[in-house]
Amino acid sequence: MSETSQPSQELDAAQVADYLRRHPAFFVEYDELLPELFIPHQAGQAVSLVERQVKLLRERNIDVRHRLGQLMEVARENDRLFEKSRRLILNLLESQDVEQVIASIEDSLRDDFQVPFVSLILFSETQRFCNTRCVSHAEAREAIGHLLDSGKTLSGVLRSHELRFLFGEQGSEVASTALAPIQHQGLHGVLALGSRDPQQYRSATGTLFLSYVADALARVLLRPPAGEPRSQ
Repeated sequence: MSETSQPSQELDAAQVADYLRRHPAFFVEYDELLPELFIPHQAGQAVSLVERQVKLLRERNIDVRHRLGQLMEVARENDRLFEKSRRLILNLLESQDVEQVIASIEDSLRDDFQVPFVSLILFSETQRFCNTRCVSHAEAREAIGHLLDSGKTLSGVLRSHELRFLFGEQGSEVASTALAPIQHQGLHGVLALGSRDPQQYRSATGTLFLSYVADALARVLLRPPAGEPRSQ
């Protein structure tokens, strides 16, 4: 009576890979198999499994270090922005009147933050403050209304008529802009920063610090002059 042959069970590549993943020391116990393995390298030559593993680990290590370096640089930049924002806010709080508040924020953004183009525009039917530009709500709505609809800070590339409204004749030099709405208890306006670098204020650029400064500015502008009691 002849033996019944058992059907062969062939392993596919995924099963082999899964087994080796679960038994990382396999080739330590069966190192005699290593000479029989062929692992192609970029030059088309055979290399040892250890060499291939070292190469992969080195590449991954370089990538991890590169990403870590990027994260560290972002953290350092955030620290610098925080310290500059802190100084700016303290200057605003120490200002004696609204005119000094406006001068402080414009000077700080130009000198400390090194922003080449700064525009503070308040929306009012009258020239409410003597040392900043005031425009009517209707004029602002017509020029940049859609930029203010969300009520959020934004950044990116603006159109030429929007740049002219924000920065006047210097608008032609501005390649990218960050813009924060000013709104608090009936006070409305916009604080815009411009750069000649089209990548400086990209659409994905974080605007947390600018939004924070604009919120603080709105509240300080409504502060009563020194010695005048707050309205109840």
